Amino acid sequence: MSIRILLLILFFTQPVAAQLERKLAVEDGDVDLIFHAPRHINLLTVEPMAKKDLHFAIMHTFGTLDGGIRNLYGLDNGANIQFSFEYGISEKFSLGVARSGLDKFYNLYGRYHLVAQRNDDRIPVSISLMGGAGVNTSDYSFLPAGNPEFKDRTSYAAQLMIARKFSDRLSLQISPSMAYFVNPLEVYQIQGDQQLFLAVGISSKYKITGKSSLTFQYIPNLNSDLRNNIGLGIDIEAGGHVFQMYFVTSPALNEQYLLAGGNGVPGEEFRIGFNVNRIFATGKR
Repeated sequence: MSIRILLLILFFTQPVAAQLERKLAVEDGDVDLIFHAPRHINLLTVEPMAKKDLHFAIMHTFGTLDGGIRNLYGLDNGANIQFSFEYGISEKFSLGVARSGLDKFYNLYGRYHLVAQRNDDRIPVSISLMGGAGVNTSDYSFLPAGNPEFKDRTSYAAQLMIARKFSDRLSLQISPSMAYFVNPLEVYQIQGDQQLFLAVGISSKYKITGKSSLTFQYIPNLNSDLRNNIGLGIDIEAGGHVFQMYFVTSPALNEQYLLAGGNGVPGEEFRIGFNVNRIFATGKR
């Protein structure tokens, strides 16, 4: 009889122990979904990609709202469109390529995830690095000196991303950033002859439903008199996609131009923008 009772106790306690083990594993694991996607409005985030996953994003910004209904609040003025593909080389490193219509600009970039925030708060933040190089391929044959050399068209960007998920609703990221232009005089919308631009990007997400969040972006310039970049929007998860709709003060979509390009006046020169994000699992789980 005692053996039967012991077997019954083991039978009923085994699922409970397994549940406890799973619960402890979750509590001791990495915090997930700090942001909905690897991109948040315009800026990259700490959101990692699994090995062999492919992130495809198509981003748009239109003309300014001050054109009124006649220009359909900027939609008639054409769009700056950027396509990007980012591939997970490993669980920590991903490599991406992007092409935006403004200046026919190509960008090659990589993200490396240094540490991840833990559920038990032993590591309170997630930290990632981004580095990229780009080239302006527009036709400048109209210039007196003709088209500039390849090196004069190049630029570089770097970003340190520090993020924390404070609760199931609120996430915040701070992104010290830099952009460097080899020859800014040949680049569209770059102000003056300044080569180095510094900024601190601020990104936030506040979840309002299980599948949607209000979003905010602020990129104050640190070493120039350019207007600061501001964005307000909403993220919506639907059918495996993340749709991001927003108002933003800059037409730029790549990291270099976000820091060095022209920005409008909030409330007067906001632009409608939207992104579509999709992650494809190309490898075995």
